[in-house]
Formats: sequence, structure tokens, C-alpha cells
Amino acid sequence: MANAQTLDRIFELVTPFNKKGIELQADTTFATDLDLDSLTVMDLVAEIEDAFDIILPLNLLPELETIEQVADAVDRIVADND
Repeated sequence: MANAQTLDRIFELVTPFNKKGIELQADTTFATDLDLDSLTVMDLVAEIEDAFDIILPLNLLPELETIEQVADAVDRIVADND
């Protein structure tokens, strides 16, 4: 389970990309719920990387379908960098 602060920060980062205006939840998916294309996802990834001062490995991205999965990955990467 992702850290609540990490999850909240990711909600903030995703909000500008939420063109459909849906209510964001931990299980909100980027492709289906938010209808984000690959270019938009890469823009979002860049925002997340800048906000947390990390790098999300490209080979990990296909596995990150929900906001919570991204938050979990961010927490793991941050912990590994400490």
C-alpha cells in the first residue's frame, strides 16, 4: 500500500491530466479511466520524476496501470535511493 502522502501528491500531479474530470481514486487507470495516450503518459511521468526527484525505469511503466501502482513504485524507488 502506497504512502498516503505519496498518493496525495500523485493525485495532485494527475489532476491537470484529468481532462474527463472524473473523481480520482487509487484504482483509477491511466489508459481506461483517464484515456491518456502514450505521449501524455510520458509527460505525466516527467512530472512525477521531477516532483519526487527520481527516475521511473521505462521497463517498469507498462506494469503501472493505476494511480496506486505508480505511488507504490515511487515509494519503492525513493526508499531504494535513501
